[in-house]
Amino acid sequence: MAQQNEWDQEYKSNLLVTGSTEPQNDFKRFLKYLKKQCKVEVETLRVLDLGSGTGKNSIFLAKRGAVCTGFELSTTAIKIARKRSLESDTNSTFIQRSFGEEFHFPDNSFNLVLDIMSSNSLTEPERKIYLQEVSRVLRPGGHFFVRLLALDGDKHAETLLKTRPGTELGTYQLPDVEITERVLTEKEFRHYYEPFFDIIKLERKSGYARVSGRIFKRQYWIGYLKNKV
Repeated sequence: MAQQNEWDQEYKSNLLVTGSTEPQNDFKRFLKYLKKQCKVEVETLRVLDLGSGTGKNSIFLAKRGAVCTGFELSTTAIKIARKRSLESDTNSTFIQRSFGEEFHFPDNSFNLVLDIMSSNSLTEPERKIYLQEVSRVLRPGGHFFVRLLALDGDKHAETLLKTRPGTELGTYQLPDVEITERVLTEKEFRHYYEPFFDIIKLERKSGYARVSGRIFKRQYWIGYLKNKV
């Protein structure tokens, strides 16, 4: 499982992740979109949370009646997520595995999949499997919420691509945490996702990320997608 040790160390040191138990506002806005525009209630959701970390998004949904399953590489993060889920008495399951491998679920198992800052760490072969498998396990017309690092307009990413390039195109290695990230242009985002999903909304937004105690302005893609099959 690519970068398992690096992510496990990160969840022990918290140089990159915030440790917050509250979902980001972008995700909360997406849930409002589901309710108001799509007439989808949270309690009807069967959710697959890819790169679920310490479980904040899954547990937030499960508290409101959703049934959630999380995939996470880090042993440390899985332990924290399971403890939080038990303490909150929610219907959440957390599994230690990569989502760059074939999923073990039947077709059409979920009506919502989350990728919130997770697939940035996949290799190109893993990314191909991830997209195919999300489409397979997501019900026809099911929703896919994606938040990823954008290259467009991101000066920090441009610097890292020059000074700390990774082994694949569009990748760099973060200093101190030794985690490899992939940043996407809008053209690349559409290239990867449009064969499998209808892109209902794609927005580039600015935000701030903490790395080793320093704050950097970053650019993100916020995608509202629906399964084509």
